[in-house]
Amino acid sequence: MFYVYVLQNQDNELYYGCTHDLKRRLIEHNEGKNRSTKNSLWKLVYYEAYRSKIDAVKREQRIKDYSQAWAQLKKRIANSRRHEC
Repeated sequence: MFYVYVLQNQDNELYYGCTHDLKRRLIEHNEGKNRSTKNSLWKLVYYEAYRSKIDAVKREQRIKDYSQAWAQLKKRIANSRRHEC
């Protein structure tokens, strides 16, 4: 499986990416191995799973290219976090 994921840090900043190993990637972000996410602790707040790497990469690119797609995804995340148990 391939994943498009969204992380959130303690300052409520969001970061998104694409990977085939969510657990490993989260560890890398929290160990400072990614320039964009250094010096913060991150938690996984959302992901989408795809069977095809091409589909996951296309989805990530769509989010990057279309601000409306990113805005809708942020709303979805905010709504789901409001309804956490």
